[in-house]
Amino acid sequence: MADPSPDRSTELLQLMMKYQRRIFAYIHTLVPSRSDAEDILQEASLTICEKFDDFEIGTNFYSWACQIAYWKVRAARKKYATAKVVFNQEVLDVISQTRTEMEEELDSRHVALSRGLHKLNERDRRMVLTRYESGKNVSAAAPACGRTGQGAYKALNRIRKVLFDCVTFELATDEAR
Repeated sequence: MADPSPDRSTELLQLMMKYQRRIFAYIHTLVPSRSDAEDILQEASLTICEKFDDFEIGTNFYSWACQIAYWKVRAARKKYATAKVVFNQEVLDVISQTRTEMEEELDSRHVALSRGLHKLNERDRRMVLTRYESGKNVSAAAPACGRTGQGAYKALNRIRKVLFDCVTFELATDEAR
């Protein structure tokens, strides 16, 4: 299929920039390996670009893109057949459907968590962000935040509780509105 027209190219770029992380998250719920999910995202992104002229402006781009990603995951399943953890097609379909149904709630939780992170003091926020960087663990995060290993574990438990309470409160407040 032909490349999108110049005005559609700008729209495609804006939509991909807006939704690429969410599309990746969707794929990663269906694929056990982060690197495999990244590979599938690349394949899906190419197909999204190739088929963008078929996308109807005003409809849900994220859902459309996730449908393409879903078929890319299904096609890639043959590659993962030798992996230790492989879901059968029924499980894959249930996970996909559940993720789609929970998308709005997950978005709300993500926004509430972001607000909670901004309410933390700088040291606690740095502790959480350092701990959850790719490849980091508590032992690596502790010295970066001026804590001992044991102190870091205690701090993370306290911070997680604070964030959980913050998210719970934010969601309850939003629901009451």
